[in-house]
Amino acid sequence: MYVCLCAGVTSQQVIDAVAAGASNTKQVGELTGAGTVCGRCKNNIRALIAAAPTGTQSLT
Repeated sequence: MYVCLCAGVTSQQVIDAVAAGASNTKQVGELTGAGTVCGRCKNNIRALIAAAPTGTQSLT
């Protein structure tokens, strides 16, 4: 499912970014582009980070 329509980023891409070490929305954005255009998807990105087994609770 698409998380960020502006950048065309899927939930799997966000999960992969978290697995690669991203622990907040800024880092996910740097790796995927998600959340870098309009920002509406940041709450969904935060939820995916929190739900990931390797995710942290940072909400930057």
